[in-house]
Amino acid sequence: MVIRVSDIPEEGLRFEGPEAFPEPFQDRAWRLEAAELAVDKDGDVVFVHGLVRSRVPQVCSRCLEPYEATVEANVDTRLVPGAATRGEERELGRDDLETDVYAHDLIDLNALLETETTLGLSMKPLCREGCGGLCPTCGVNRNAAPCACPPAADPRWSPLKGLADRLSK
Repeated sequence: MVIRVSDIPEEGLRFEGPEAFPEPFQDRAWRLEAAELAVDKDGDVVFVHGLVRSRVPQVCSRCLEPYEATVEANVDTRLVPGAATRGEERELGRDDLETDVYAHDLIDLNALLETETTLGLSMKPLCREGCGGLCPTCGVNRNAAPCACPPAADPRWSPLKGLADRLSK
């Protein structure tokens, strides 16, 4: 959904429910479950506040099993018009890390929803907190079946293997 900044009324815009955003994500496997956004402006500065909840298919980084992650993101974005020319330089201020830009008087709320959802995803996705992962020796998924392999010794510790015996002599 693209909105024109000049068309935002003085009282702002309100969007509630996933039906307000028919196709919010580029990946159609991602699902928007809830959205409550308020869009307000002060001159040419636009503020978007609200909550977004989405379900995103992921692959566990330990056991490699697919699962769906629920992402809840608080949206608190400030948008300002982009620089007219690329050659303009300006010093970044304290609030610039929370500031985004828009161009041609247009703001793409779908892109904002996708960005906020992406930022809410875990960098190392886990299907559950206590995921056992895959056995490094036989490759069995430890969540599905027990593994009879002995614990793998870390080769980095091999120089210290007999240290206790050598020190006790």
